[in-house]
Amino acid sequence: MTLDYHKLQRQVDAHPYPLVFATVSGAHLYGFPSADSDFDLRGVHALPLDQVVGLDPGEETVEKEGIYDGIEIDLVTHDAKKFFGLMLKKNGYVLEQLLSPLVVHTTPEHEELKSIAKDCITKFHAHHYLGFAATQWKLFRKEDPPKVKPLLYVYRVLLTGTHLMRTSQVEANLLTLNETVKLPYIDALVERKLAGPEKGRLDKADIKFHEQEYQRLVAELEAAMEKSTLPEAPTSKAALNDLLMRLRINSRDWLCIE
Repeated sequence: MTLDYHKLQRQVDAHPYPLVFATVSGAHLYGFPSADSDFDLRGVHALPLDQVVGLDPGEETVEKEGIYDGIEIDLVTHDAKKFFGLMLKKNGYVLEQLLSPLVVHTTPEHEELKSIAKDCITKFHAHHYLGFAATQWKLFRKEDPPKVKPLLYVYRVLLTGTHLMRTSQVEANLLTLNETVKLPYIDALVERKLAGPEKGRLDKADIKFHEQEYQRLVAELEAAMEKSTLPEAPTSKAALNDLLMRLRINSRDWLCIE
């Protein structure tokens, strides 16, 4: 499904707090959205100072889900402090959201945050991708016959994690990743997922092959983590703290809409 940035922008405009950024995540970012895929809007908002230091705190997380302007929206944003804290942990999700090329709303602070992100990446981000792959693999095996969708997520996160360990670059699009690794079955799996529910399941005969591939790619990611020259801890705390302080102090006039 083509991104309708105009309709997505209306959801940004309706947000109760000023946004540092809003991007599209989920299947659209990963490269395999179906015709009925919802639009996962993710971002960072900045609570005004009085809702941080006063007795009436603002919303640390804003969530909104439903059909708006004829499209299904799943919006989640975190206050800057919470999001920055997640950036200091081995959380690949927030880095993918921050660095998503599918930008609905941006600001100079968004650009600054993207620059800081490179100093948040550690070799232990591999654990995030290994853990998510294991969860998706369990979902894949739970269904009978198994669905293609969780299998695509398995491959996506394993390839993203390995690419991150080897290059220090966040790449969440499965098709882009596969341009390098050239797994011959990826395109066919994506086509089956896009064809709809009736073709979005696998034959039992395919399970053994994909289990072998899953184990092989897990081993590749583990090896890439061991060989990675990435640091063991982020070095970005001071820069994030400085940006957060400026967002709070200048909460009335920091927002610059593109």
